[in-house]
Amino acid sequence: MRVGVPVEIKADEYRVAITPAGVRELTLQGHEVLVQSGAGNGSALSDEDYAASGAKLVGTAEETWGEADLILKVKEPLEPEFGHLRSGLTLFTFLHLAAARPLTEALVDSGCTAIAYETVRGHDGGLPLLAPMSEIAGRMAPQVGASELERPRGGRGVLMGGVSGVAPAHVVIVGAGTSGRNAAWIAAGMEARVTILDLDVDKLRFIDSVHKGRITTLASNRLTLEEQVVHADLVIGAVLVPGARAPQVITEAMVFSMRPGSVLVDISIDQGGCAETSTVTSHHDPTYLKHGVVHYAVGNMPGAVPRTSTYALTNVTLPYVGRLARAGVKEAVQRDPALAEGINVIDGAVTNAGVARAHGLRLRQLADIRLG
Repeated sequence: MRVGVPVEIKADEYRVAITPAGVRELTLQGHEVLVQSGAGNGSALSDEDYAASGAKLVGTAEETWGEADLILKVKEPLEPEFGHLRSGLTLFTFLHLAAARPLTEALVDSGCTAIAYETVRGHDGGLPLLAPMSEIAGRMAPQVGASELERPRGGRGVLMGGVSGVAPAHVVIVGAGTSGRNAAWIAAGMEARVTILDLDVDKLRFIDSVHKGRITTLASNRLTLEEQVVHADLVIGAVLVPGARAPQVITEAMVFSMRPGSVLVDISIDQGGCAETSTVTSHHDPTYLKHGVVHYAVGNMPGAVPRTSTYALTNVTLPYVGRLARAGVKEAVQRDPALAEGINVIDGAVTNAGVARAHGLRLRQLADIRLG
């Protein structure tokens, strides 16, 4: 199979979908890997690195998309790339379609097969391809928040860990999944006072068992959330419903109640954001002020640390890429029902319930579609 790796065109996106080591594995399996020249530059991976690993370097996006059977990306296609979508093409990338109706419609109209990293299920029910990026975003959130709390950046002027005789910052984390747990651990390591909320008491019990009370865990409900947010220096939103739009659990009224110069970091922004006041931003212009609160809502947080992110992503995606390249979509998903969960659009049909519900589109069951 021909596997194509184009340059990412999203603003301030420096990751690439595969490392030279990943290319080497695929070529050893007998596949041809087409890498667009310059695709790895943002991750400090040169064309020479890819060529030495067996990749065929191509000059343009048109060649990369046009000659490939399977396209590997990091971020969802943007409008200039919609014209590359076609029947017979398989796209494997982060899609976050519940927050992107134009892209959903373009995928449906093209007839391509679109497999989303973020909805591929592991055999344990987890999200193995989303996990490393969630881990990175979670670990970045406290350091981003700490920076934005500095007065020159519009914050309250609070040091995360405080100092002898002075209280540390109070960090409130909404959601105890992969992002939330990692955010809590890093914030606690920075010696902040950390509170984490979730609906799932088992997740809170796990955090408590590891940290022995160092991180305060609270069952999430509207009143408790209101009480915690109003006193927070930094709120980190880390709410996820796989494949669906993130519920907006942090209301505008809660944000209005926060103290001037407090900071809100919305990790959930890829799925629409978990705060009513969140609007997607970029690394180039990451923050804005709303009700006196500094909002950070960058849609590709791990893109700021592309070297780490690219290697972490390839580590988990490569086995799935190998199966798709070796067997094709039909046989691969028949062998691995967990991979089948990743198919969001195929043959002009939406097969993910969260995406269909978000846009009011007809849902087709994958079992009812004849896979080619």
